[in-house]
Amino acid sequence: MWVRRIARFLLHCALGALLTLVIVFALYIHRLPELELWHTANLDAEFSEDSPISTFEEYLALEDRLFAQLDKEIYQKTGPAGRDSINRYLRGSLADPDRWSPNWNRSFLLQAENPNSMVLLLHGLTDAPYSLRHLAERLHASGATVLGLRIPGHGTAPSGLVNVSWQDMAAAVRLAMRHLAESGAGRPIHIVGYSNGAALAVHYALAAIEDPQLPPVRSLVLISPEIGVSPVAALAIWQERLGRLLGIEKLQWNSIHRLEYEPFKYGSFAINAAALTRRLTREIQRRTRKLAAQERLDRMPPILSFSSVVDATVEATAVVRDLFNLLPVGGHELVLFDINRQVKIEQFLTWNPDPMIAAFRQAAQRNFALTLVTNADSLSSGATAVRWPANQRAASRTALNLSWPRGVYSLSHVALPFPPDDSVYGGDPSGPGPGIQLGNLALRGERGAVVISASTQLRLRWNPFYPWLEERALEFLGSNRAAD
Repeated sequence: MWVRRIARFLLHCALGALLTLVIVFALYIHRLPELELWHTANLDAEFSEDSPISTFEEYLALEDRLFAQLDKEIYQKTGPAGRDSINRYLRGSLADPDRWSPNWNRSFLLQAENPNSMVLLLHGLTDAPYSLRHLAERLHASGATVLGLRIPGHGTAPSGLVNVSWQDMAAAVRLAMRHLAESGAGRPIHIVGYSNGAALAVHYALAAIEDPQLPPVRSLVLISPEIGVSPVAALAIWQERLGRLLGIEKLQWNSIHRLEYEPFKYGSFAINAAALTRRLTREIQRRTRKLAAQERLDRMPPILSFSSVVDATVEATAVVRDLFNLLPVGGHELVLFDINRQVKIEQFLTWNPDPMIAAFRQAAQRNFALTLVTNADSLSSGATAVRWPANQRAASRTALNLSWPRGVYSLSHVALPFPPDDSVYGGDPSGPGPGIQLGNLALRGERGAVVISASTQLRLRWNPFYPWLEERALEFLGSNRAAD
């Protein structure tokens, strides 16, 4: 008798717990913001791995059809903007990408008359080719032909990231590389990747080692590289599957923005985007370890990588653990931007970067050069670059003639590719741009009263050391530019 009572009690507990979960789940779904056109629009003219596209010219033609579809399915339905509107999806608003010429959400090709090299630029997740436009223009001015690829799922509407896969993105990279190889007539090809674009660059370089049919890469420049992401990202895969299983569209989103105010970046974030980064980084780690075991990583092109020691988007240590530590000597260099030691921020940080930096610097075997951009001394806002060559403990110091801005305690994942004078994200724009300016956004008032979160406003959007980063990137690419 008592066994039945216990069983009945446990059954009631289980049913009660299940009912509670259902109620909590229903309340959670109900409280999510309603989806807008830019979350639900089906833009089926997007490139995919299965698209019957074989040339970059065809890719651009398909992109033309995609943007025509974007205009029909969203802009013609949302109508014109009011005078002070900042919604990206209202034509004529301050965040309308068409205010800029060209529209930097689209792929671009800057051709040099007699190029000394070919360079492919790959932007980050939820991003657009705009994020690397300054480096593109500088590379082109130095004599390179530069292709800025709009990666599938980007530059249009957040709904573009609901169904795209990393394989679609990798297929677009292969197509762009073939174009540069065919038009470059044997000239060296380099890849510059930012965030998820850096992951795609590394993935391509690893694939080219295994497949001699792929055009080779002469060198890689990685900015805030996405080589590892938080283990929490694995949960995104299950939320994505649950949303598809139950047919609940809201579950396909990590964040839903009814006001998309950035012209070249999505505010809304599809769960699928987190899931594909998890899958891509795991594939990179698998391939890297496989080639390391086969002792074939000596074929990896030289890598110059830039990261902030404080990065809320990716695992800053993963680029060392899952990439640099596995590479043999080969001209590789890791650059870390330290925290601003002058502001004495260490006690307020949720973690201390000092042990990580010390471990990199003092490693018994470090087959890559390590550079730390840090304060000249504890009392100075001026910056210096401290460089330890591969497998050496002695360092050289170079003053940068650049300083930490007042009130800035670190860089951020999104800050690295933008100069201070960028008209959208810069903290010191050279003049008024054609539209919205977000670099110094800092609204004061009561908490929770505005749709732009306090954390977003606090996040640094531009790099005070960008001029040095740009010079180091050009120097590195130049040293690897000459053909064999």
